[in-house]
Amino acid sequence: MQKIIRIGTRNSELALWQANKVRKELRELGYESVLVPIKSTGDIILDKPLYELGITGIFTKNLDIAMLNGDIDIAVHSLKDVPTALPEGIVQAAVLKRGNYNDILVLKGNEEFFGEPEGLIATGSLRRKAMWLNRYPTHKVEDLRGNVNTRLEKLKNSETWNGAVFAAAGLERLGILPKDAIDLPWMISAPGQGAIMITALEKDDFSLDACEQLNHHETKVCVGVEREFLRLLEGGCTAPIGALAYVDSRTEEVNFKAVLLKKDGSKKIRVAKTAKLGNHRYLAKDCADYIINKGGKEMMAEDEGVSTKIASVYSTKKLSELQKEILSDAIDIKDSDFIKIRFNRIPPKVMKNEIENVIITSQNGVESILNSFTKDEIKFKNIFCVGRRTKKLIENRIGKVAKVAKNAKTLATYLSTTLENKEVTYFCSNVRMDILPAYLQTADIVVNEVEAYKTMLSPNKLNDAVSGVLFYSPSGIESYLQENTKDKIAFCIGETTAKEARKHFDNVQVANMPSVESVLELINSYYSK
Repeated sequence: MQKIIRIGTRNSELALWQANKVRKELRELGYESVLVPIKSTGDIILDKPLYELGITGIFTKNLDIAMLNGDIDIAVHSLKDVPTALPEGIVQAAVLKRGNYNDILVLKGNEEFFGEPEGLIATGSLRRKAMWLNRYPTHKVEDLRGNVNTRLEKLKNSETWNGAVFAAAGLERLGILPKDAIDLPWMISAPGQGAIMITALEKDDFSLDACEQLNHHETKVCVGVEREFLRLLEGGCTAPIGALAYVDSRTEEVNFKAVLLKKDGSKKIRVAKTAKLGNHRYLAKDCADYIINKGGKEMMAEDEGVSTKIASVYSTKKLSELQKEILSDAIDIKDSDFIKIRFNRIPPKVMKNEIENVIITSQNGVESILNSFTKDEIKFKNIFCVGRRTKKLIENRIGKVAKVAKNAKTLATYLSTTLENKEVTYFCSNVRMDILPAYLQTADIVVNEVEAYKTMLSPNKLNDAVSGVLFYSPSGIESYLQENTKDKIAFCIGETTAKEARKHFDNVQVANMPSVESVLELINSYYSK
């Protein structure tokens, strides 16, 4: 009499669907089987995010134990839940043809929250959380645990969530995918997502022979690359890693893309590479090496609280990726705009007649003027400005600059001694230093101030680990002090900012040149001593 194969499975609806699929396919091949449902630790502990539980194979461990104890012959798993290293004596018996590997967003209401800063999303996946925060850094993500139906019910009953992220395959297999669900093609899926794996005992030839006939070669190749990449990075449930491989039937190439992120989504390292099917042996290693060489190990160490950095600094102004590359790899940098700018609508009557003498002290002043008027509508005779970058912007967008000075005081001194017409129009912010208008007024020069834009303070609370802060204006210092302490090193872009910083900070460092790049070089020099 032929052996009846005992199929171990979790007892969730989705797990039972997958086990029944395997049972049906075995039956079609002439094998008899029965289901043996077993609860997993991941199904029992539902009050903590998975990544906080610290258990490898949280959804597979109990099935492994049952197999090693002889209670089941094979186990059916969602492949993304299976650790890259199987217990001794257990092997991969088959991988079924892959289903939909994408992540999707199930909405609670409409899509309007995408463009708003206060979005609130639910997911129990560290990878999905990190990728969402990387794309929408002002949103918040809350934990969502339970089987598929439980999670959908929690979303339905929530009064605060805008939506929840699910694996498309699970909802499709149960026939409960909402029609208004949104595909998230930018979210790289978990290694093995959408695929079903069967495991068996290494010595159980009967079960291995039966399951081998269910194997789908292309899926096996692709998930093999993904899982090898994961293994080489030594990342599991505690590292946000996405990896996806697929075979292009036209070129017979294995296309692979992957990403490693910080848990808070603030940083990511991506890689993409292709290899001919059959020559893909080193594809996973090449991509893992790329991630590691780009600082992947250090990123994961930071998340685990093992810092490899000599210092952590914070910029009170958003930096470009090129600017961040100036900083030494040994220095951690985070950034946000502590000053937000809103352009005012400048009344048309301001430009009714030609303005003889105009003062602009910042690039924001230039942009605010151009926000209200076209170049042809702007009627300036003599333009005086502060800063070479402001001068460059004016001459590119408005017209010739009569005089540029390195700071407001220098410009005021120049104008007080050379201006024939004792009247100027100053395009400024609602928050500005008094140096320039006060100095001009002592020289009997009339200053007509036009509030062209508003400067709004937008501070963030800094982590205690931050030792230095980059400041670009006195307003940035004012914003910082609303939420933070004075026990940091103040790295300042120029002497005007440094003068304000010295009122509050014991250690003030000033860049050689008034540029962001010079401030970053100053930091490199300071921490290399």
